Amino acid sequence: MKIGIDVRTLMDRRFSGVSEYTFNLVKEILRQDRSDQFILFYNSWKKIELPRIDETGARIAKLGFPNKIFNYLLQKTLCYPKLDHLLGTDLFFLPHINFAALERPERAVLTIHDLSFLRYPHHFSLRKNCWHKLLAVKRLARSCGRIVAISENTKRDIVELFQIDQSKISVIHSGLSPGFSPADQGDAGLDAVRVKYGLPAKFILFLGTVEPRKNLVGLIGAYEKMIAASPSLADFELVIAGARGWKTESIFDKWERSPLKDRITFLGYVDTADKRHLYNLASLFVYPSFYEGFGFPPLEAMACGIPTAVSSSSSLPEICGSAAMLFDPYDESDIARAMSLILSDGVLSVDLADRGMARAADFSWQAAAARYISLFRSIAS
Repeated sequence: MKIGIDVRTLMDRRFSGVSEYTFNLVKEILRQDRSDQFILFYNSWKKIELPRIDETGARIAKLGFPNKIFNYLLQKTLCYPKLDHLLGTDLFFLPHINFAALERPERAVLTIHDLSFLRYPHHFSLRKNCWHKLLAVKRLARSCGRIVAISENTKRDIVELFQIDQSKISVIHSGLSPGFSPADQGDAGLDAVRVKYGLPAKFILFLGTVEPRKNLVGLIGAYEKMIAASPSLADFELVIAGARGWKTESIFDKWERSPLKDRITFLGYVDTADKRHLYNLASLFVYPSFYEGFGFPPLEAMACGIPTAVSSSSSLPEICGSAAMLFDPYDESDIARAMSLILSDGVLSVDLADRGMARAADFSWQAAAARYISLFRSIAS
């Protein structure tokens, strides 16, 4: 079978959740499946080198149009070229929603990570909302033969918002890189990362894109409440790591006005190679997001043996199970309570760390890739 895979997300200069998902999943699919032929497709006017993900000879197919012309004129308006016909594929896989004209959409697999742009459009910029509108995601999802949701929560959203028969949807949880693990105290990388980012001696960590959906205004407010109620915890600073996204004015305004501004640090984008040591340096990982389709950072922190607290919303309870402490993301006092409990109770902290590592071990790219390969073959048969 000849399988086309859309790898346009790998053109991102800085990898985020979806690009890391595509990279790790496709790499593992190619490692496991030696019987099928794979064509990795992308389009770029500029000369862009894709990260190396295959050593077995999968073919790279590149078109050289400016992306705006390719997406809005060719794919959306003219519905040309039909990507599956152009590549001569038996099946086409889209690991993320994108502009894609297909001759046989019934032989296409589409992965949907989340529908936050429909649940919470006010959390997105006008540009982002316009992009999602032009994508016509509902039409794309309905036309594709099979859909993969990365969580049961996302599946429920697809069924509700797109009125799609749930029998068409497979839930395949994302994997987790084995690179996330506890670090030895003598690991030189710990000091290197501490110095590189100017990290405090003890800190609470958040990692993710800085944007409204992540509820960072609530996190800062909760941190203020925690310190006010428990001055003995003042040694713990708050570190917010991640690239700056959109509609960040309220977040930075909250930080500027905070009486604890000097104890709150925004690191900006963190290199992938530094994430493991960053997690290991933290005393607590907190993820107060209003909505997640899956949520990589909590699992990564848990895999590193860091006690973790997350929102009781969307997919996070499903993914983290009983290995993380849950809180109401709309209640700053509840977030503060969760942080204070973990930082004050050594037994609880160790218990969460142990349960977190056990839970994180349940997620692997090997298992995810095997499920995808089975799905591909069920369509071909």
